[in-house]
Amino acid sequence: MTARLAVALLPLLLVATVAAGPRLLPALVAAPNADGMAVTLSAGGGVTADHPFFRGFGETGRACSTCHAPADGWSLVPASVQHRFEATDGLDPLFRPHDAAVSPRADVTTLEARRRAYALVLTRGLIRVGLAIPARAEFELAGVDDPYEFASAAELSLFRRPLPVTNLKFLTSVMWDGRESGAGRTIVRDLLAQAAGAANAHGQGAALGDEQRRAIIDFERVLFTAQSHDRRVGALDAERAAGGPRALVDQPFQFAINSLMDQTGTPPTRRVFTLFDAWTSSPDETRRAVASGQTLFNERAFGARRVTCSGCHNAPNAGSNSTGAFFEGVAGEAQRPAALPLYTLRCVRGSLEGQTLRTTDPGWGLVTGRCADVGKFKVPTLRGLAGRPPYFHNGSAATLDDVVDSYDRRFAIGLSPAERGDLVAFLRAL
Repeated sequence: MTARLAVALLPLLLVATVAAGPRLLPALVAAPNADGMAVTLSAGGGVTADHPFFRGFGETGRACSTCHAPADGWSLVPASVQHRFEATDGLDPLFRPHDAAVSPRADVTTLEARRRAYALVLTRGLIRVGLAIPARAEFELAGVDDPYEFASAAELSLFRRPLPVTNLKFLTSVMWDGRESGAGRTIVRDLLAQAAGAANAHGQGAALGDEQRRAIIDFERVLFTAQSHDRRVGALDAERAAGGPRALVDQPFQFAINSLMDQTGTPPTRRVFTLFDAWTSSPDETRRAVASGQTLFNERAFGARRVTCSGCHNAPNAGSNSTGAFFEGVAGEAQRPAALPLYTLRCVRGSLEGQTLRTTDPGWGLVTGRCADVGKFKVPTLRGLAGRPPYFHNGSAATLDDVVDSYDRRFAIGLSPAERGDLVAFLRAL
């Protein structure tokens, strides 16, 4: 990636500072979105556009920032992807057929062909991940319904959103399926391994040196991103609230900080989110709605085990899972978007022997090889949600309203229209 393009992906790079407590932290990115403004702070100081994170590697011209764009919440937002496509006729480094197209064999010889080939990254910000079924898996591939006529047991086509490379302080597993998390390894070692793997896979054989990988990981690990301003309620740290990114820097976190909740399936005695406690009695109705949504997220019980949203998203004021647990995602046949392949898996051994599973993405099951893990994914960190639609691992929820609606229907929570609105208001404010 050229320095010029890297700068284009960094609005307001190093032009602002945010005062907070005894020190100043540079605001690397202040990125507008449909609901207001997201801000990224760096606890490690500023960088320039020639940092390894923004420099191209390999012959593809890609950089880390190609798929983890700072202005897109350090992920990909379809509107921005579409702008890049139109500005370059689909020749931006992002658009490479091996992982950005619906199939590595897709025709990309003309503008219209490229528009068809890159349809999923253009409309949902999805990157294709090609993974094989493990040799010792409890399941075998019994059938493939791939609209793009490519997938097989040797390489399933799995379409996933790029996870944001910010707020990594609250990370307990790497990648949607945890495949870069090794037993007994630290998160830093996992991230270093992931950086090497990403360069090789997405850069088509590119190799990063140890110094480059360390610089990239050191940069990512001190980034903190959150919605800073909401167009309906104003500044998210007003009236003694703790919204915005600054409080994240000092937010306590350790592995299994809420493990008791995971083991019992019941809400913790200490509420997971406390950001907007001060707004419970605010004279501003819109701020009271955010506080009400926070309470619903923390306390509204549903399902046979009477779990809460905070039961899975249990890292305090961050919303990831503090134990690295994996949970059933939106990959089942009933949830299948028509544009994604559907795989029929036959369980040939193990506790589910004889059962047939249909999924658009086996998720963690491709890592463990267990039928019971098919369709499970990690719990992503929730801060900065408003700046990186669409949602879920496959981008099947276009808006936060759709996210809440999906969970309400799936778990029969029974939210009233007012409760839905409050919960969405809270998620927007994260």
